Amino acid sequence: MADNTTQQIAELNQKVDTILEYVNQQRLKSQALDDLVSDVSIIGKDAYDSTVKALDEHEVVLDPDQLTELGIRLAQNIGNFNSMLDTLGSAMDLMKDVGPIANEVIIDATKKLHEFEQKGYFEFMKEFGAVIDNVVSYYGVNDVRMLADNVVTILDSVKNLTQPEMLKSIDTAVKVFSNMETENVPEYSIFKVIREINQPEMKKAWGFLFTFLKNMSKINENNN
Repeated sequence: MADNTTQQIAELNQKVDTILEYVNQQRLKSQALDDLVSDVSIIGKDAYDSTVKALDEHEVVLDPDQLTELGIRLAQNIGNFNSMLDTLGSAMDLMKDVGPIANEVIIDATKKLHEFEQKGYFEFMKEFGAVIDNVVSYYGVNDVRMLADNVVTILDSVKNLTQPEMLKSIDTAVKVFSNMETENVPEYSIFKVIREINQPEMKKAWGFLFTFLKNMSKINENNN
């Protein structure tokens, strides 16, 4: 009987010790929480005082109703803020992935620009800008308008001039002119001209000239 009583007393003491330990832990937690609240209160008060002072220095007046409305709108848009933060996170991840590629592109572009500079592209563009400036200074708006109205005809003429037969004829004419003696041109009398006309080469030249003129006349008649 005495043993049972002793055992019960020991168990009771153990339970009391457990309760006392629990109470002591709760007291410590409560004390830590009180200390935290006190520290936060001090920090919050300092922050509040600093904010009020700064607002007063800048003559800023806060409307409580507007602050309340702002708080409500912030609470209503918490989902939007979360979505915005998710988007920002995705954008940051994308920047991390694209960063190395962008660096390679920048390096390649820099090398290409250096190559263009070495070849004189920029110097050419600078001089070409002077050409454009001279054209703009010399020609007026009406000239540009007339160019726009006749650009198709001009391009057709250029296209025809760049045909192989036409280029060959022009090249032949240029070569002949460059090989001619322009300072000491021989003089031809009327009788010599008549004799030269009877030469096969001159007959062929006259035939070419008259054929050309006749075709020009036909084209003008069709256009009219």
